[in-house]
Amino acid sequence: MLDKKKKKEEPEINGSSLADIAFLLLIFFLVVTTINVDAGIGLVLPPIPDETTPPPPVRDRNLLNILVDAQGRVLMDGEIAVISEVRDRVKEFVDNPNNSQDLSESPDDAVVSIKTDRRTPYNVYINMLDEVMGAYAELRNQASQSRFGVPYESLEDDSVEQDEINELYPKRISIAEPDEG
Repeated sequence: MLDKKKKKEEPEINGSSLADIAFLLLIFFLVVTTINVDAGIGLVLPPIPDETTPPPPVRDRNLLNILVDAQGRVLMDGEIAVISEVRDRVKEFVDNPNNSQDLSESPDDAVVSIKTDRRTPYNVYINMLDEVMGAYAELRNQASQSRFGVPYESLEDDSVEQDEINELYPKRISIAEPDEG
């Protein structure tokens, strides 16, 4: 009898609560994880025009035509331009610091018309649009600095000061339907 050894039982870990713990961890990570959502292009579209109402007249002097062709070339009023030139040329067109007869009469009258081809490279279009938006941002920032001594971004939303700058440099950007090409 002494020769027989008792078999020792191996201790077991109770696994019945492991599924509950895994489920709670899954819920925890789903709740605390942030998911990046692309915002897209931040443009406010105008209301659908009435078909019986003709578009408002725009003098050729007040219209800056920008065409981005299928090869990604940028043409500003028929002249080939590099994307890095777009911002400065838009600023000069809108502000017209020297009262040139070839540029807009006033920032309020200036319209930037953007037209593309269906095969226009998307990154070229986005870069060009960023330059146009950047031109308006710089003009507004300069006006805010000179009038109020603070950058435009520092002005409170819908404040009197911000409205004044927005009226001084309104964004009048026309995005035309692409050509079929």
